[in-house]
Amino acid sequence: EAISDLIRRHPLGLLISQSPEGVQASPIPFLYFPEESEHGILRAHMARANPHWKLLMADPACLVVFQGEQGYISPSWYASKATTHQVVPTWNYVMAQMRGTLATTDDADWLQSQISALTRMQETGRPAPWQVTDAPADFIDRQKRAIVGLEITVASIDGKWKLSQNRSQADLAGVIENLRQGDGLSDSQALAQAMQSREKT
Repeated sequence: EAISDLIRRHPLGLLISQSPEGVQASPIPFLYFPEESEHGILRAHMARANPHWKLLMADPACLVVFQGEQGYISPSWYASKATTHQVVPTWNYVMAQMRGTLATTDDADWLQSQISALTRMQETGRPAPWQVTDAPADFIDRQKRAIVGLEITVASIDGKWKLSQNRSQADLAGVIENLRQGDGLSDSQALAQAMQSREKT
């Protein structure tokens, strides 16, 4: 459930694969369907002009990395700094990795379903949600011809929530307080919330 929630909040995954031309990487927004196989299915689309999908047809093994909240943690935020001084900087983060096998598709109905679902996920909650059907049908058909559908059957999942769980309650409280005050990092507030939520579980 935690990994499904991470992908809903941060759907842009880094699709990574090996090929005779070297390691390939493409950032792509994904939808995750955890109930459709033992470890779930990832669905997305890629620009047909991107050569990565052709390389994946030859060797479909791939890795997708999802990055959640992250940020630098200063040792000056720890309460224990004042007593032991045995503290060092670190980096807190939330991430998940999924390994699997990729298949491609040009099916127009599949692509319509995928882009519609991805759009709904991102538009939900907006005052006037945009829908794929708002655009002319012939225009959307041309756009679909310029993309390739991607479906990854997930074989394994690894996740890591590195959120200062190894620190004392006083140190943890100091980190959360300082993140909430903000330090110029865009993820400061979100990282503080993730740490506080993790602390309660």
